[in-house]
Amino acid sequence: MTTALSDSAAHLSPERWATANRLLVRKALAEFSHERLLAPAPTGDDRYTVRSDDASTEYRFTARLFALDHWQIEADTITRHRHGSELPLDAAEFLIELRHTLGIPAEVLPVYLEEISSTLAGTAYKLTKEPATSGQLVAAGFQAVETGMTEGHPCFVANNGRLGFGVDEYRAYAPEAASPVRLVWLAARRDRATFTSGAGLDYDALMKDELSESERARFDGVLRGLGLDPADYLLLPVHPWQWWNKLAVTFAGELAERRLVVLGEGEDGYLAQQSIRTFFNADHPEKHYVKTALSVLNMGFMRGLSAAYMEATPAINDWLAGLIERDDLLRGARFSIIRERAAIGYRHRSFEAATAKGSPYRKMLAALWRESPVPGLGPGERVATMASLLHTDHEGGSVAGALIAESGLDPRAWLRHYLDAYLVPVLHSFYAYDLVYMPHGENVILVVEDGVVTRTVFKDIAEEIAVMDPDAVLPPQVERIRAEVPEDMKVLSVFTDVFDCFFRFLGAGLATEGVLDEETFWRTVAACVRDYQESVPYLAEKFAQYDLFAPEFALSCLNRLQLRDNEQMVDLNDPAGALQLVGRLKNPIAGF
Repeated sequence: MTTALSDSAAHLSPERWATANRLLVRKALAEFSHERLLAPAPTGDDRYTVRSDDASTEYRFTARLFALDHWQIEADTITRHRHGSELPLDAAEFLIELRHTLGIPAEVLPVYLEEISSTLAGTAYKLTKEPATSGQLVAAGFQAVETGMTEGHPCFVANNGRLGFGVDEYRAYAPEAASPVRLVWLAARRDRATFTSGAGLDYDALMKDELSESERARFDGVLRGLGLDPADYLLLPVHPWQWWNKLAVTFAGELAERRLVVLGEGEDGYLAQQSIRTFFNADHPEKHYVKTALSVLNMGFMRGLSAAYMEATPAINDWLAGLIERDDLLRGARFSIIRERAAIGYRHRSFEAATAKGSPYRKMLAALWRESPVPGLGPGERVATMASLLHTDHEGGSVAGALIAESGLDPRAWLRHYLDAYLVPVLHSFYAYDLVYMPHGENVILVVEDGVVTRTVFKDIAEEIAVMDPDAVLPPQVERIRAEVPEDMKVLSVFTDVFDCFFRFLGAGLATEGVLDEETFWRTVAACVRDYQESVPYLAEKFAQYDLFAPEFALSCLNRLQLRDNEQMVDLNDPAGALQLVGRLKNPIAGF
């Protein structure tokens, strides 16, 4: 036991902690400056300073400014000074010294500091791993890339909070730990659970695909041993953390009354994905992903799954898949989604009676099954999460740079292939259907051949898409995705989610690495937009109405959302109403 205790904190050495703090202070300075919470004062030769609330502490650093007010700060140049002495960098002290400038409410600050500490501990753990170059990572395959990411969300400073995980659970369930996980299976009485599935799939067929004959026999045996009829129950996979920490306690009455029965672990080993509550089947990659409810606080939300929300999920996915299939341009781009094919949710009647819609208490027990991209791959195709393009290794090389090198293409030509695969479907969905995704790096899978991105696969559909046309004709079960968004904010879905939250980092990273200069990057983006628009002249009015070449657009700030309320960052029923818009950004493609 003593060895296990000392091992549990072995990653927390002074050297690794100092490195983690330096990296996080760098990110905080960069992203808080981008969001205009901080206003660094120039002192010449690309040097800047930021002073604490009481002006007694000063941070000095070197930075290059890129398009979209992107601060590329060199971590090694940051120093901290007070009363003539140099002090070590400490992310928690940084936040306390600047709490008023950053506008962190008193009730949010301690929880935010806990998220910061967890993020630092995660970085320290990642620093214990044998470093792999970006080239080695892209050659190693899909799950090696997924578990090899070190940064998390590029915009959020506290992006690995995972409040609720103990250190042993972190090592068991964090994606970077890459530990195989066996899901816990429950039986849920049919009068309390709802199962829905997409066209051509039913409950029995799904279970036959997902569970072996011996597993199904074992689970039935547990129920019969208790004098229960398996026909009265539906099988439901849950995250092991959720079982041990929530369901076994909070749902104790449901278990005592046999409305829920714990059956045991499944046979298959799964790997946690970047989103922490979704699992890839490592033993049978062709089987579905399983997304589970997880009552852990991470990046502004409790990561539960709503039983009510799950009900319409398969129908929404089928609707979108049909729309893509009928559209010549999207089909021509070989754009696709991996559908959420089935969902199950359990309704705890007492908690439903005691809470309002959206409460975390209504999101403790549900699961969905999402297609795996693996069976859809052709010869020579491999997949990687788009988030990996921004990953930079210990030698300063990026995954994007490694793919460009592998392709043998001119960097501009490589970029254009990627943009045609990723940006064109986003634009066409918006302009032709008023349809928007949450197309950030973790929600997009790149299909790569010989280093070239040839097509993209989008995921996390039902919870993340919206139709912004109030007059769109939608099937009744799909009506939930309609969103009321003010006219002047609609095109922000592209400007914010694509330009500011992804291209800003990709363009600056490639320029810093010396792979592709910034002007050529944005000129290539502009050419892609222009060529797309010329290919669909019938949408000309929409292009004028929602102008992607406008001189500037509103700056939408993600960290400000989290600093304001880190437990419910956005009301999902009114996402536009929650936005923190602060000033304007110059549009980097306006000049082209």
